[in-house]
Amino acid sequence: MAFSQTLEQASPSLVFKVHRKQPELVAPSKPTPHETKLLSDIDSQAGLRAQIPIIQFYRSEPSVEGKDPVEIIRNAIAEALVFYYPLAGRVREGADGKLMVDCNEEGVMFIEADADVTLDQFGDALKPPFPCFEELLYDVPGSEGVIDTPILLIQVTRLKCGGFIFGLRFNHAMIDGVGVVTFMYTLSAFSHGAQDPPFTPIWSRELLHARDPPRVTCTHPEYDQLTDPNDVTTPSTINLQQHSFFFGDSEVSTLRSLLPESLSDATTYHILTAFVWQCRTKALGFNPNDDVRMMCITDGRAKFNPPIPMSYYGNCLALPAAVTTAGELCEGTLGYAVGLIQEAIAKVDEEYMHSVADFMVTNGRPLFTTVRSCIVLDTTYAGFRGVDFGWGKALYGGLAKPGAGAFPAVNFHVPSQNEKGEEGILVLTCLPAQALKAFAKVMDEVMLESNKTK
Repeated sequence: MAFSQTLEQASPSLVFKVHRKQPELVAPSKPTPHETKLLSDIDSQAGLRAQIPIIQFYRSEPSVEGKDPVEIIRNAIAEALVFYYPLAGRVREGADGKLMVDCNEEGVMFIEADADVTLDQFGDALKPPFPCFEELLYDVPGSEGVIDTPILLIQVTRLKCGGFIFGLRFNHAMIDGVGVVTFMYTLSAFSHGAQDPPFTPIWSRELLHARDPPRVTCTHPEYDQLTDPNDVTTPSTINLQQHSFFFGDSEVSTLRSLLPESLSDATTYHILTAFVWQCRTKALGFNPNDDVRMMCITDGRAKFNPPIPMSYYGNCLALPAAVTTAGELCEGTLGYAVGLIQEAIAKVDEEYMHSVADFMVTNGRPLFTTVRSCIVLDTTYAGFRGVDFGWGKALYGGLAKPGAGAFPAVNFHVPSQNEKGEEGILVLTCLPAQALKAFAKVMDEVMLESNKTK
């Protein structure tokens, strides 16, 4: 199906009621240390001061009939927080903008809910934007900030069919995507009756503190502070529309055929990111001489020697930027964009990560570049769908919507299935309504032209 057609059919018509109980705080099941722990200088940057939503859909499972997912998950949270006790605390801010966590056992926010809808009513292909999403992961008034608020908000919504929806919102300054996944797998283990977590959570935020004295040894165009009053992708943009575009093997194969032999090592992530960047830039109609950026969120754990373990749950990420002009990007081949993205990602090593931390303390912990920028995060190997609370794996699992905080231009690659059951990748994107239509049209044109030349 053409991308433009999926856009026309996208308006969610399903409406249902969710009955929520009063939000409660779930604290660790056993006493935990009361202390203040410093977050890293990577954690403390402005761009990570955002709340990020995750959503998981689960079918009814006869083998656990009579068991209550709300009770099982609530108890698992209390058990997991004994080991992840800083998540039960509150983030505070120091005088210089440095963040810390007050480990005070206040707890994470938990909401028990019931919805008068079945899973089948959501349709054959579960994908954002989800109908009545704000009812499935309720932003409790006063909890939306990142300072002095619950670090996690979790809502479990039972469905009429016996299935349920697990929603989680996390404070990105405190924990990154890898950390959230490991925490969710810990919840899974405890929901199955485990006595200990599947791995030991690691704090060690000092690994990503700035050096003394700080020394910025790499260039960081991802933090260039630009202004452009005509940029329609900035956080102040109104009339934004969300959509998920599905790329199966056929679409990926078509795009791969556009690359020269020299780029045979390009991954699906490189190819889709380059394609989205090009088509999005064409749709937005930037001045040909203006710089445009694609920032690829890159996990830095494996870049260290020795590697930082995956059970480190702080932010260990970089946003290396591929930079070119709008004209060069739009007129260039797909291979040109792929090459820029590969070069940007390849810059990230241990020194680059230290340089980012040093850049933060010497430049006031700035926000990443928002002008004429796009950010992408690949979650295809994150493992969200594998989280099993006793009802099997999630039918859809992962990011609930594009965007991060107030910044709409964050795209996510999420593994999923289409209505035919074909495995593929959803590209979650957010653009002004007219630009989104233009974006889908440009993607269709490239695909059509590519198939003609095969």
